[in-house]
Amino acid sequence: MTFPERLKEIRKAQKVTQKQLANELSISERNYQDYEYGKVVPSATILIALADYFDVSLDYLVGRSDNPERR
Repeated sequence: MTFPERLKEIRKAQKVTQKQLANELSISERNYQDYEYGKVVPSATILIALADYFDVSLDYLVGRSDNPERR
């Protein structure tokens, strides 16, 4: 699974809107949408914030693992 696919899947599973998540990250909704649509790769800071927000590992978030647990 790719990062944009995983991000969208996790967001929808937690019933969070793109706008809500953008607000949590202090970015514009458009910037967030670009992550989900695969147009922009987020910075390491944003990736860490997303993993923390969803309480998943970075490897899971970016599609390198199917295990969401943090170690």
